[in-house]
Amino acid sequence: MTIAPPRQLHLNINVLHSGFVPSAWRTEDADPRAFVDIAHYVRVAQIAEAAKFDAVFLADNASIADQIDFRPITALEPTVLLAGIAAATTHIGVIGTASTSYNEPYNIARRFATLDHLSAGRAGWNIVTTADLGSARNFGHEAVPGHAARYERAAEFTEVVKALWDSWEDDALIGDKASGRFVDPAKVHRIEHRGKHFSVDGPFNLPRSAQGHPVLIQAGGSGDGRALAARHAEAVFSASQSFDEAAAYARDLKARAAALGRGDNAIRVLPGLTTIIGATEAQALRRRDELVDLIPWSYSLTRLAGILGVSVEHLKLDERLPADLSLPNGGNGNHTFFYATLAQARNNGYTARQLIRALAGGGGHRVVVGTPEQIADDIEHWFRGGGADGFNLMPDVLPGGLQDFADGVVPLLQKRGLFRTEYEGRTLRDHFSLPRPVSRHLHEKQEDAAATA
Repeated sequence: MTIAPPRQLHLNINVLHSGFVPSAWRTEDADPRAFVDIAHYVRVAQIAEAAKFDAVFLADNASIADQIDFRPITALEPTVLLAGIAAATTHIGVIGTASTSYNEPYNIARRFATLDHLSAGRAGWNIVTTADLGSARNFGHEAVPGHAARYERAAEFTEVVKALWDSWEDDALIGDKASGRFVDPAKVHRIEHRGKHFSVDGPFNLPRSAQGHPVLIQAGGSGDGRALAARHAEAVFSASQSFDEAAAYARDLKARAAALGRGDNAIRVLPGLTTIIGATEAQALRRRDELVDLIPWSYSLTRLAGILGVSVEHLKLDERLPADLSLPNGGNGNHTFFYATLAQARNNGYTARQLIRALAGGGGHRVVVGTPEQIADDIEHWFRGGGADGFNLMPDVLPGGLQDFADGVVPLLQKRGLFRTEYEGRTLRDHFSLPRPVSRHLHEKQEDAAATA
């Protein structure tokens, strides 16, 4: 009988420019121009790789989605930046975000397949739909498409991308100098997709990569988002404020995937986690408060109002949130962060000021403040209890907060047998313990052979 290897914790570093806390750029060692400096991102990636993290993750926006009078924004295009990071590293995965709302499948397939080849099989695509009006108008639309319509497009978009990546069989590229045969055209297939949103002939213009094709990641807590993840995602970035909420989400998502025939271990669930670390708990709390106090309260209140989908006049710093809050924009806003933020406020009875402090000036993702031992205990509880397969880490300040985690928390996780001490493979699929996808055309040939046997 084959004994399955022990389950292993997964850790990504989410490089939110200078750090998760909006005031991170104001700290003593920070460079205000780091958000457009590749050296900053490479340094963060190299710290994470030395600590044996699974991947570097980059979010993206197609508009100015924050208050630029106060803080840096997500500005550099992820796949271009990740290509530079891949060239400066050897093992760590490179995951970028690209929207299905304002791109075309062939472009995205080509962009991420290129990154996968350049990184020798370390790339991942974070599939998102885009809900902000600024992005819609930057692409010639006067309104944001409805939530269901965005996810319908995303589902077809992802199907087309996967078909393009799969249009070359693994052995299509021959490169035989003696015979002069470079590619076997019989093993390169048109996809001939005709759907509601896209018409794509194919075939793709790149062979399959070392890991078959980039890992598919998705982020979304709505019913439509879960349906998309259950069918396609191999890892999911989630936002959960409590262990029970996270465990229920993970069970639901994995059950949905199993019902589609993908098995109960097809998806890695990775909640966002912000860490603020101190030698003592009091020191960590003081660090959090100092960072929050560097943020104008007007900024934080405006940001909170945006997440909740209300005008800032509806929120009072020293009062609890309004009782009648509903999904932003009639349900056409960001479901995940709305529910996560609201849960934090309701579960703890926070005023708006207390909520902002508990969220370290951020929105939606869970913040853990404490010593390395306390943070390691928290991670172990969530991991062993089924609340997470790992975490999308968002340190308070970069690179310092990540270095604190690498020096203080990672050795504790390794000592407890939860986290690797060395990389055991080279591809992102190796790191996530995911199988290499088999070409659909191989399946078709096997089915044809079985039918004629």
